[in-house]
Amino acid sequence: VQLQAYGGGLVQAGDSLGLSCAASGRTFSRYATGWSRQVPGKEREFVAVISQSGSSTTYADSVKERFTIARDNAKATVYLQMNSLKPEDTGVYYCAAGNVATFRSVYDYWGQGTEVTVSS
Repeated sequence: VQLQAYGGGLVQAGDSLGLSCAASGRTFSRYATGWSRQVPGKEREFVAVISQSGSSTTYADSVKERFTIARDNAKATVYLQMNSLKPEDTGVYYCAAGNVATFRSVYDYWGQGTEVTVSS
């Protein structure tokens, strides 16, 4: 499956931003999907994952109550709505697809990343 992430940009602290990741190729609904971010000097970390049906979601503590992951299998798209953004949310956000919706799972497919910058 091929993944294309978009929606990043420059925003101010407290603003909202929505990311999208469109999938093509293999059946999107077969895959758990997630969003991870890469901050310079730090390891890539997952911030949210969602199960194949969308019934189960998991969030990193740092984004709970602020970020929402959702998916539309008919449109083969996964979304990440980010509210109350903080400067520490700055990074390159990647979408990924795998078999199990956990942070520790192996995700075989990755999008190219979209950059989010939050100014203070």
